[in-house]
Amino acid sequence: MMDNIKNKMKDYKPQIYGGRKESAVLIPLIEVDGEWHILYEVRSKLVSQAGDSSFPGVKVEPGESYEEAAVRETMEELNLSRDHIKVYGEMDFIIGQFMIIRCFVGELVGINVSDIKPNEEVEQIYTVPLNYFIENDPNYFSVHYNPRLEQEFEKSLGENEFERKLRNHGEKIPVYEIKDHSLWGYTANLTERFIEIIRETIKE
Repeated sequence: MMDNIKNKMKDYKPQIYGGRKESAVLIPLIEVDGEWHILYEVRSKLVSQAGDSSFPGVKVEPGESYEEAAVRETMEELNLSRDHIKVYGEMDFIIGQFMIIRCFVGELVGINVSDIKPNEEVEQIYTVPLNYFIENDPNYFSVHYNPRLEQEFEKSLGENEFERKLRNHGEKIPVYEIKDHSLWGYTANLTERFIEIIRETIKE
């Protein structure tokens, strides 16, 4: 038994436990009138979270790398060729309870915003100058969660000498209020972190 355990653990490749959905997105930078902008999509009614602003992104397919998934979905959603996408690298990523989101930064080259015709999953696209984010922090809103145990679960635990309680917790959600649009959720989180990285380079 112990020999089997030793051999198994020696060659075992650890993974994130919990079966999270693996996704990848691209933060697309594009030059508009001589100024660098971030491009955002507004999700159409044909996909989940319709009306929300997001980056091009998708679930990673079997045998596909995170970067390949981000590039593929950018091509599909924005109707671009591979030559129009130049990936600079990967930044920090998000691990949530149900998903992992890896984030890449790149440039849309050889095309103007007005020439981009997104597919049916995208209601519209818009851009925001990088300087706007550098000069304006998001607003933060608190969300509180109060979990509780279902009665059937409590009964399954049997008699106990102590009371089981789930810890209350909360989080702060960044929200960017931009004309006609709101950035929040993971899109705002990734935008905020990207701008923090840019600010670090400005200080250097």
